[in-house]
Amino acid sequence: MGEHLLDLKAIECALRAVQRNFAEINRFLKARRDSLDDQVIANMMAGYAYVDALSVAGIDLFAMGSSRHFLELNALVLCGTDPHERARDEEHLKATERRFYEDEGGTIRDLAAWYALHRSESAWSRAAGVYVRLLSEPQMFIEGNHRTGALIISCILIRDGRPPFVLNTDNARGYFDPSTLITKTRKTPISLLFRMPKMKREFAAFLRENADDRYLLRRTITPAA
Repeated sequence: MGEHLLDLKAIECALRAVQRNFAEINRFLKARRDSLDDQVIANMMAGYAYVDALSVAGIDLFAMGSSRHFLELNALVLCGTDPHERARDEEHLKATERRFYEDEGGTIRDLAAWYALHRSESAWSRAAGVYVRLLSEPQMFIEGNHRTGALIISCILIRDGRPPFVLNTDNARGYFDPSTLITKTRKTPISLLFRMPKMKREFAAFLRENADDRYLLRRTITPAA
């Protein structure tokens, strides 16, 4: 496919800069994070290429029949495109799929129902809300929720003509610290009513303030269904 919306070279450049400066970034984080090794970056780039393809095709992740794309994004950040890696992690991917569709309180049905109720909100708010619900306990995926969440955020933003979310040296602390806080939050009635909406507002503001057009080759706006 020759058509692209994302500048994949610019995205990789940003991730490589984070990789080079991660020791310094880690010093200021409230919780230390694992560094971005070459395989993590390669897998993330496979994920962004998939986001790009979905966006060019005009695919809405939350449309009927599109839930498989969530699982593919998670598989990409964990295994990349190597069929041998996929085969080696087959049992893990199957367990993730069962969790995705069946786990109480963390299924795609719950997330899709929330999204349907908030379609009238801004893309920043919808993306932030999805991220908070995906990352809070119980999490959507067994592993790779942060990385998969960044790609899902990007799908939502690009569909509204906004730049994707890309980790870089300027926004790393503003991304990692709130993400750590979200992972420590359970979907209890109290947190759903008070704590998580506040997290959503703050993360939406973060996404808006850190929007960067250098990761887009061209802008497109797809009207909401």
